[in-house]
Amino acid sequence: MKEQLCRVTVDGETRNYPKGTSYQMIAEEFQPNYEHQIVLVYVKDFKLQELRKTVEGDCELKFITTAERIGHETYKRSLCFLLVKAVHDTVGHERIQRVRIHFSVDKGYYCTVEGDVEVTESFLNKVEERMRELADQRIRIDKRSVHTDDAVEMFHRHGMYDKERLFEYRRVSKVNIYSINEFEDYYYGYMVPDAGCLRYFSLHLYEGGFVIQMPVKESPEEVPEFRPSPKLFHVLRESVRWGDCQDIDTVGALNDMITKNDMREVVLVQEAHQERQIGEIAKQIADRDGTRFVLVAGPSSSGKTTFSHRLSIQLRVNGLKPHPIAVDNYFVDREHTPRDEDGNYNFECLEAIDIAKFNEDMDALLRGEEVYLPVFDFKTGKRKYMNRPKKLGAQDILVIEGIHCLNPKLSENMRDENKFRIYISALTQLNIDEHNRIPSTDGRLIRRLVRDARTRGSSAMRTISMWPSVRRGEEENIFPFQEQADVMFNSSLLYELAVLKQYVEPLLFGVDKDTEEYLEAKRLLKFFDYFVGIGSEYVPANSLLREFIGGGCFHV
Repeated sequence: MKEQLCRVTVDGETRNYPKGTSYQMIAEEFQPNYEHQIVLVYVKDFKLQELRKTVEGDCELKFITTAERIGHETYKRSLCFLLVKAVHDTVGHERIQRVRIHFSVDKGYYCTVEGDVEVTESFLNKVEERMRELADQRIRIDKRSVHTDDAVEMFHRHGMYDKERLFEYRRVSKVNIYSINEFEDYYYGYMVPDAGCLRYFSLHLYEGGFVIQMPVKESPEEVPEFRPSPKLFHVLRESVRWGDCQDIDTVGALNDMITKNDMREVVLVQEAHQERQIGEIAKQIADRDGTRFVLVAGPSSSGKTTFSHRLSIQLRVNGLKPHPIAVDNYFVDREHTPRDEDGNYNFECLEAIDIAKFNEDMDALLRGEEVYLPVFDFKTGKRKYMNRPKKLGAQDILVIEGIHCLNPKLSENMRDENKFRIYISALTQLNIDEHNRIPSTDGRLIRRLVRDARTRGSSAMRTISMWPSVRRGEEENIFPFQEQADVMFNSSLLYELAVLKQYVEPLLFGVDKDTEEYLEAKRLLKFFDYFVGIGSEYVPANSLLREFIGGGCFHV
C-alpha cells in the first residue's frame, strides 16, 4: 500500500511528510531556524498541540518556544514532573508521604518533602543528579487517557489523596495521565515530549525545604542566580500554614468544605482572620512614634482600595484620624503623560506622576499647613482641586494608596520615620493539588476580569489582551520594591475562587474563538471545572472580595 504523504507548511516553507509523523520529528528539523527550544505547536487556527501528536493531513504549523508565555509555562510544568519523579527515585516510594510544590520564590518554586527523608544538600545533589540523568537519556514523557473512575482508583492506590479528592468532583469522563517510566501523575496543562527538553534548572536548600530555580522566558537558556525575598517568603509560608490549619490546602479540600460543611462558617473564619491581621497592622502603626504617612502599594487587583478603607477603620479604633489619598490624583495632565514603545499612554510608569507636587503637598501637610489637594478628572485628563483645604492635626494620619508607594523616589522628600510602608498582594495559597500550582497572577487576573466587566463594561477579551502590559508594569514598578515594606498583607481568601466562578465563566465564554485571547479564556474555563461554585450571599459587605464582585459598603 502506497504511503500517504501530507503537505506541512512551517514559516512559509512546505515539505511532505508521511501521515503519522510526529510534530516532534518535524520540530527537530526546523529547530535550527529558531533561537530557542521548541516545546509546543499551533496547528492551523490556533489549535494548540503537544509535540507527541502526529500529522494526520495537510496542515500549517506554528511552533512555540520556551521564550513564549505558553511554552515557558509548559517547560516549568514539565520540570516539576521531572523533579517529583527524581525525588521518588532518589528516596524510594515507600519512604515518601508527599512532595509538595507550594508557591513562587524568586524565579522558582518552593517545595517540601514529607516522609522518612531529610532535605539536605546531599539529598538535593542526588535529586539533581537523577534529573540530569533522565534528561541525558531523553526519557519520554508519555500520556494516556483513562476513565475518571479508574483515575480516582489509581490515585488512591498511589497515595495521591489530593488528586483523588480533586477528581471526585470532575464531571469529565476522561483524565489525561502523564508518566515517566513507571511513575504516573496528573498535570494541569501541556507537557514537553521528553526529559531531554529539561536541562536548565538549579536546586537550592531553603527554609526547611528547597527551591527549584528556573529560567525566565526572556532568557530561557539561563538559570538566574537565586535571590530570595525573605519578607515575601514569610507571608507565603504563613498563608500555607493557615490553609493547612483550616484543612483547605487544595481545590479538592475546598470542594469537600463546600459540599460537606457549613460554608457560611468557613467564609466568616477567613474574613475574621483577615480582619485580625488588619487590626494588628493598625496597632503597629499606632504604636510607632512619628508615623504620619501610611504608604500602601501592590500589584493590580490586590484589593488596595478596600484594604485602605478597612485599615482606616482599624486606625480609628486605635485613636487615630486617617485620611485616604490616592496617588492617582497626582497624575500629570494627559498631554504630559509618557508613552510606551507602542505609542500608548503609559499610566503605570513613575513619570506619569507629578512627584514634585506630591512631595510639596506632603511636606506642607507635615509642617501643619493647610493644603488644597488635587483630584484627577479622568474624563478631561486634568487635575482639579478640593474646595476645602486639608490640615493635619495631632491624631491625623494620611493613608496613601498607589502602585508606586514603595518606590523611594515617590516620597523622596519625606523622612523615613514619618512613613509606614505596606505591601499588599493576592498571594494565592490554594493549589489545584500538591503538584499543580495556582499562580497568584491567575487569581489577580480573574479578579480583574470580574471588576473590569462590572465597573468599566470591559469585555474579557480586552482585559486578557491588556494583562501582559499590566504584568510588565508590575515587574518594573512594584515587585523590585516589595521587600522595602514594613509589613506585607495577603489579600487572597481561601474560598474566593469558588465565588468568582459564577461571575467570570459567562465573561470567558464570550471570548471569540477566532481571537488570540481565546486560548487564555479556554485555559481559565478549564481551570474552573475543578471548582464547586458557591453564591456570594455569605460574603460580608466589607470583604476585600466585594471590591471585585460589588455589593460592598465602601462603594468600590
